[in-house]
Amino acid sequence: MPSTPNTDLSRELLDHMQRIKAKAAEYGLDFPEVVFEVLPFDTMNQIAAYGGFPTRFPHWKWGMEYERLSKRDAYGLGRIYEMVINNEPCYAYLQESNAVTDQKLVMAHVYGHADFFKNNFWFGKTDRKMMDQMANHATRVRRHVERQGQDTVERFLDLCLTIEHLIDPHSMFVQREAYAGKAREPEAFTPDRLPAKDYMDPFVNPRAEMERQRREHEEKQKAAKAKFPKEPTRDVLWFLLRYAPLEEWQQDILSIIRDEAYYFSPQGMTKIMNEGWATYWHSKLMTQHFLEAREIVHYADQHSGVVHMPPGGFNPYKIGVELYKDIERRWNMGQHGPAWERLDSIGAKERFDDKSMKGRDKIFEVRRIYNDVNFIDEFLTPEFVEKHRMYQHKRDPQTGELKVVSRDFQRVKTTLLHHLTNMGQPFIYVVDANYLNRGELFLAHRFSGLEVDAGKAVEVLRSLRLLWGRPVHLQARINEEMYIVSLEQPDDRPKKERVSEDTPPPAHMIV
Repeated sequence: MPSTPNTDLSRELLDHMQRIKAKAAEYGLDFPEVVFEVLPFDTMNQIAAYGGFPTRFPHWKWGMEYERLSKRDAYGLGRIYEMVINNEPCYAYLQESNAVTDQKLVMAHVYGHADFFKNNFWFGKTDRKMMDQMANHATRVRRHVERQGQDTVERFLDLCLTIEHLIDPHSMFVQREAYAGKAREPEAFTPDRLPAKDYMDPFVNPRAEMERQRREHEEKQKAAKAKFPKEPTRDVLWFLLRYAPLEEWQQDILSIIRDEAYYFSPQGMTKIMNEGWATYWHSKLMTQHFLEAREIVHYADQHSGVVHMPPGGFNPYKIGVELYKDIERRWNMGQHGPAWERLDSIGAKERFDDKSMKGRDKIFEVRRIYNDVNFIDEFLTPEFVEKHRMYQHKRDPQTGELKVVSRDFQRVKTTLLHHLTNMGQPFIYVVDANYLNRGELFLAHRFSGLEVDAGKAVEVLRSLRLLWGRPVHLQARINEEMYIVSLEQPDDRPKKERVSEDTPPPAHMIV
């Protein structure tokens, strides 16, 4: 557990903080109080290993992460410049060994993050007292350790952490539970009758056929009534909490993992926007207000490291900040909308400038309501992709050389959206909790451009098998083919059966 951090800023840093804060507010940034803490690098690594929180529940993965960060520092492969926690007040950490120029850059960057946390719609449902909640979670888990034993609790935590991504990030904004238990009105039977005159109707629509249709309708209604769950359920953790045969302490731990997964999910949904917004503001504040002449070279070196994007790589800081700048430029000049799109003479679009100067208002609006998926979908343009060489690359297996395989805008954009949708995780749903009438759990993968990783899927199925207590099955798209992967016992080798995508339910159910 990390030691208590030193919260005292030097007089110089305090002066810089107050001036940066005032200038950020003058630009219109709206943020909660930010508490800066200066830490030695070792304590910084300890807190970073905990995901930025001073206290987390006991588990071996924090130690593994601390070792990784320490080795990275020791071998000069990188170091932490800033960490900021979505909380009220926000807590931000400064590494004491950094130069004053670095500290000013970090402070400006942090105020951008704090503004984003407070104002972006997708953070609207997050717990703003998560620092206290994390400490509470740690206390609850330690209490279970005392009662159940370290190994028992840690093994169960391993299972929960394997499936922590099986949530529905949008469920925080949708009221589903209120009507989930309400019984649907049965659908009235309406026979499929052929048109006929009254005297011909008994011959065209014989009674036997009408009775057959009625029986078929009643069987469908009966099957629908027995279906469990009624609709495919994306929040698998919620489903397990409600229906899996868990002991009370296990339910408590799984609920902790689920709560923390939902807390972190908006960060995964807005990585490009959040980092781009913070980078935009540290760049503006530093270059226009707080950068002294003797600091220019040092600042330029650090900033270029933040926004550097190697060929074939992807840097959310770079793409985010450049998209904000592009939006600001286009809305300042009026280069958007139907009238501008209709310009077709050579160079007309590039020359167009209505002096509307609405760029700043537009980027504040974007910051408020978008996430990464619709941010990229709406504002990524062919010109932007070409300017920043956002081409698709592939490494030549013979030479190891990185080569461009596509410059097509639609292909680049679609591939990027596939990797951003659902935070880069495949869509997995519970579709049948009584599969083959044997109480087995059947899950299905909804393909949206991202296939299931077979190795990870097996680990997830093992955890689900142990939590559910009965065999589990996953219908998934793997290597462009549809399979059902089944696990009878936790230690069994999974069985993989190739199926046709048009195989009808309930045997092979597709979401």
